[in-house]
Amino acid sequence: MVASQLALLNQLRTISRYSIAAGILVSVAMRLLGGFGIELQVVLALVALAIGIPHGAVDHLITVPKMRALKMALFMAGYLAIVGVAIFCILAQNTLGFEVVVVMSAIHFGIGDAAFISEIDSRAATGRRFAKWPYALAAGFVPVVIPLVNSESTQALNRVNANLISWDASFAPIFFAAMLVVAAVAILVMALMRRFGEVLDLCLLVALALIAPPLVAFAFYFGLWHALRHTGRLTLELPSAEAMHSAGRPAAAFGRAFLAGVPALVLTLGFTLVLGLSRGFSFGQDFLWYLLVVIWALTVPHMALTARIDARAMRSQS
Repeated sequence: MVASQLALLNQLRTISRYSIAAGILVSVAMRLLGGFGIELQVVLALVALAIGIPHGAVDHLITVPKMRALKMALFMAGYLAIVGVAIFCILAQNTLGFEVVVVMSAIHFGIGDAAFISEIDSRAATGRRFAKWPYALAAGFVPVVIPLVNSESTQALNRVNANLISWDASFAPIFFAAMLVVAAVAILVMALMRRFGEVLDLCLLVALALIAPPLVAFAFYFGLWHALRHTGRLTLELPSAEAMHSAGRPAAAFGRAFLAGVPALVLTLGFTLVLGLSRGFSFGQDFLWYLLVVIWALTVPHMALTARIDARAMRSQS
């Protein structure tokens, strides 16, 4: 089973790297051809959200694996109550809610990525040291913050929700410089530790954040890096996926983990539509904003539940 798990994790790492490289090349090509139109960026963002939603939709299967009816009902009631409160808070305080989401997402993404690499190390048993926290800080904050403070962020934020444009309180240049310093330090630390795979990962994320338009950077990062790697880690926890690993079928294990979250994708899209219609939204103009609000709200309990397996992975030694 360990061989199957390691094979899948390594394959997903390679695929995510090629995906980010493709995003960089596409962004360069599109700039040479005149750039991405904002509506095309919105479409890419919606596709990324659709791809990424299932990775966070199997928390109940992992937290309550025995599917006891009462326990599951209580779990889901609490989970959805937290989501409801988060949606209310974000819609009531757009800018503050967005600022909290930025920090929360960056922490979640960075720790998740470092935990993904730790899972590989623990199965490869190479004995190599890994400075998890410098990597996590750069891998989480750089791809989130840089696209939000570059010169193109105003157009993207205006298309999502004009209230978000001033989220950085005019500290954009400072945030931008700080992210470059964080990235440079993390890359140097990884290089000194001869962790050249992590150097490559961080260089790709920095390049995507600097070159791609904000919504394009988000699309490639969220859909084809974070969600892909997180789903790979879910195969280590989900009983049906573990069975596929035991049978030596890593691709089938990934399929089980992804498909387990697909029903939640349908429910999320449906709920977003109902929420938006109840508030009199314009489908073409506002759907991305409301979908982001719902996903950000779902991230609150998702991040809390994922912290358990993240902590276990981060404590593991190769």
